[in-house]
Amino acid sequence: MTKYNVSDIRNIVLCGHGGSGKTTLADAILNETGAVKKLANVDDGTSICDFDDEEKLHKYTIESSVVHFERNGQLFNLIDTPGYPDFIGQTIGSIWGVDTAAIVINATAGIEVNTRRVFAEAKKANLGRIIIINKMDGDNVDFKKLLKLIQDVFGNECVPLNIPVGQGHDFKGVINALNPPENTDGAIEDPKKLNETLIETIVTADENVMEKYLEGNLPSQDELNTLMKKAILDGTLIPIICVSGKKRIGLNELLDLLSTCALQPDMIKRKAKNQNGEEIEIKPDPAAPVIAQVFKTRIDPFVQKLNFIRIYSGTLKNGQTVQISTGRRGVKITQLFQMQANETKSIEEATPGMIVAVAKLDDLATCTTLGDFIMDDFPFPTPMVGLAAAPKSRGDEAKLSGALAKITQEDNTFVCQRNEQTKQLVITGMSELHLQVIRERLKRRDKVELDTKEPKIAYRETIQTNADGMYRHKKQSGGAGQFGEVHIRMFPFPKGTDPAEFANNKSQFPSMKDFHYDPAINFIWIDSIVGGVIPSNFFPAIEKGFKERMSKGVIAGYQVQDVCVELYHGKYHDVDSNEHAFKTAGSMAFKVVFQKAKPSILEPIVKMEITVPMANVGDVNSDLPNRRGRPLGMEDAGGGMQTITAEVPLSEVMTYNRTLASMTGGQGSYGVEFLRYDIVPGNIQQQIIASAELAEEEE
Repeated sequence: MTKYNVSDIRNIVLCGHGGSGKTTLADAILNETGAVKKLANVDDGTSICDFDDEEKLHKYTIESSVVHFERNGQLFNLIDTPGYPDFIGQTIGSIWGVDTAAIVINATAGIEVNTRRVFAEAKKANLGRIIIINKMDGDNVDFKKLLKLIQDVFGNECVPLNIPVGQGHDFKGVINALNPPENTDGAIEDPKKLNETLIETIVTADENVMEKYLEGNLPSQDELNTLMKKAILDGTLIPIICVSGKKRIGLNELLDLLSTCALQPDMIKRKAKNQNGEEIEIKPDPAAPVIAQVFKTRIDPFVQKLNFIRIYSGTLKNGQTVQISTGRRGVKITQLFQMQANETKSIEEATPGMIVAVAKLDDLATCTTLGDFIMDDFPFPTPMVGLAAAPKSRGDEAKLSGALAKITQEDNTFVCQRNEQTKQLVITGMSELHLQVIRERLKRRDKVELDTKEPKIAYRETIQTNADGMYRHKKQSGGAGQFGEVHIRMFPFPKGTDPAEFANNKSQFPSMKDFHYDPAINFIWIDSIVGGVIPSNFFPAIEKGFKERMSKGVIAGYQVQDVCVELYHGKYHDVDSNEHAFKTAGSMAFKVVFQKAKPSILEPIVKMEITVPMANVGDVNSDLPNRRGRPLGMEDAGGGMQTITAEVPLSEVMTYNRTLASMTGGQGSYGVEFLRYDIVPGNIQQQIIASAELAEEEE
């Protein structure tokens, strides 16, 4: 393999909304540059990048695909990513593994939901950003209108680098706005007029050059190319490039501009931390210590586990042992691969700026740093759409566990966990579509089929007032008996209360000798036993009884939290008392007193940020009160979109994605973040208790 200098490498992620033609564009580039000889087509299942069975079935990208090509002595690593927000995790990982984001916009559809999302994610990662307007040959294309919309939404720093000659079915080519020719017939906009705007935007990257320009001294072409990258790095210039990937119009011009505009790997300043937590700036030097990071993990049916790695510093070689951030011992690099979608090519080493893959290293995971330094994890969103899942066939539990473990390694926006409270296996993803595709993959790859249903809400139980009481456990059945008597007082213990300050309240607990606090369930129990009426060696058993009852719930079978229990009296028997007797007495005393203390059910409250077109704001605001939601505010999201912030019970938005899609015609998006637990209204509490009792009877 040819060795490349850092300055000759370009790492680019193609991202944007579904249907913008990213995969078709990537396939066309590979064919145009000779990297792949065969013609490729998404529609007939021959795409180079969409090679997965689910992708061929659905005809859209589901996971990111890494490809490469060479042109004019430069190495381009190109990552094609999913366009639908359901698979945003794949896109985010890829964004953090490159230097430039090429945001692809469908010339017909304009700016869509995921266009905004990936633009913001690329900015968050400090990438250079380029906008590619694809499908310029589509129906009802209005370049001038779309250009204005792009500038309204993303800012005036978005400036065309080339101008389309014709549009829609009349799209014939493009004209370079930086070096416009004399003949500009057919151009939608005047390239010479835009040339002035473009140069003014570029020279602002350097004050000295700008001063000379204002004095009438035009910068050279080399100066403009250098300054253009600096302006893109600073975010003061976001070039717009027009193309038709399907008809390959403007394709070579696109490649020329990517060579000129895409940032070099050594331009973005990245940082890592040493073992002492001290921050250092990464130097893209092949002779420096190795610093690399996994940005994607894929379970390949033939090669097994593949980890995709971006090299930032040093040289990674076959046979080399390197330390990793997710393990105490180093790992040995057995084989490095250069990837062409699902095809692998063995290479001996990888230097700064390169993107490679390694196989069969189970200790590696997405975000793992290789080397003696540590880079930050990527900011993946929290999945909120869940389903309770179980294998259709009995005996497939072990197979399902292994299959789901693979999915969680591949997808950082998929969570699988068993809810000990509801006794359900819950799979959680970004949307119903996301979970449906995962089910399809489990069936195809691992031969496991799932039955799914809406998961139970993880409610909690608590109390609202003080109460006291006792329970005597007495059992005599021949031989040694059982005896334990426990007297307790119970108090509400609000979250955020200082346990030490609470327990040391002498007016409330005058005989307090000791206290035990469990922050996981915000539970405190206080020892106020006087005179040894219960020997201290039985206290752990009593506490265990309290906690076992709390885990089972009292009124509806949900975990109890935010409670204080004071153990203040009791009795024991020299012969019949034992740990089991006092554990039972503690559990039953808790149950008896809890029912006297105005028991209540708590429900999870989430914060929602809902972004919708201005025309749908009224619909959303009208719908929220029906969901017991409380609007908190609203702000402009640009481009005719508004973001509404509200607090809503989680139980009311379990299927909100369907409602929002219906209200906004698919133009709305939302995020959910857990806030706190609140007391459920009385009428709903009765429904929850009745449902719990019915479920218990059915079992």
